[in-house]
Amino acid sequence: MARSSAILASLWSFWSRGARVERAAYIVGGLLIVSGLIHLAILIIGGGSWQGPVSFRKPTTFGLSFGLTLITIVWVASFVRLTDRTRGLLLSGFTVACAVETVLVTLQAWRGVPSHFNLETTFDGLVARALAAGGFVLVGIIVTFTLASFRANPAVPLSLRLAVRIGFVALAAALAVGALMIAKGMTLVFAGNPQAAYATGGSLKPTHAVTMHAILILPMLAWLLSFANWSERRRVAAVIVASAGYLVFAVVVAVTNISGIESPTLFALSILGAVVFVGYAVLALVATTRPQ
Repeated sequence: MARSSAILASLWSFWSRGARVERAAYIVGGLLIVSGLIHLAILIIGGGSWQGPVSFRKPTTFGLSFGLTLITIVWVASFVRLTDRTRGLLLSGFTVACAVETVLVTLQAWRGVPSHFNLETTFDGLVARALAAGGFVLVGIIVTFTLASFRANPAVPLSLRLAVRIGFVALAAALAVGALMIAKGMTLVFAGNPQAAYATGGSLKPTHAVTMHAILILPMLAWLLSFANWSERRRVAAVIVASAGYLVFAVVVAVTNISGIESPTLFALSILGAVVFVGYAVLALVATTRPQ
């Protein structure tokens, strides 16, 4: 019970001791998640299609994904060694970019037109270019956070620092893949083939998705382990093994997605990676619930 109270108190401290920009980002992230849930309800109740460039699936996934990612980045950034000014500027830019991306996608869904790769009208072209520009802004900010995460921060345990670094590298890769999808689609549009852009521009979505939320999963595991009655050496080993399992799973998904090759060996590797990660995640949860 005491350990559970300590975990809850620590979670609350991220809000209570957070700077104004951090609290604002948490609120915006929450609103984006609410928006995603509302559009999910509309999609289900209305019986709309889950497929296609004008489906309400897009404001649903963008709201949920960007909302969760924004909240995650604010939380994880608190473990990265940065000046208050730099942290504030980066988080402000990331918050605005996440909100703009979600709002524009949602706007186009309600207008019944594609959001990405759509240059049919002047307004649609401005929206598509703004979305592309926002994607590259997000990549730049995440790369900055990633590089900063490799600076030594004695106030943060090594196990948590490792998880944050691996998570940021995976997120940078996810956003780079997203930028590649946008670039590929826009190239097809400028070449006069928008239908091909809609059909193939999102071909790397599985790779994008599997690397997107490592930044939440791995640091959360390491953070929970900080409450376990373990030595730091044991925590570091657990983070390394769990991260290896997650990365094996992600790499197999990426290889299969990019090459189109499916084989029993790749499938077995993906299962092995998933089992290793889930096993250590369960181990962490059990360790935090044991009496001190």
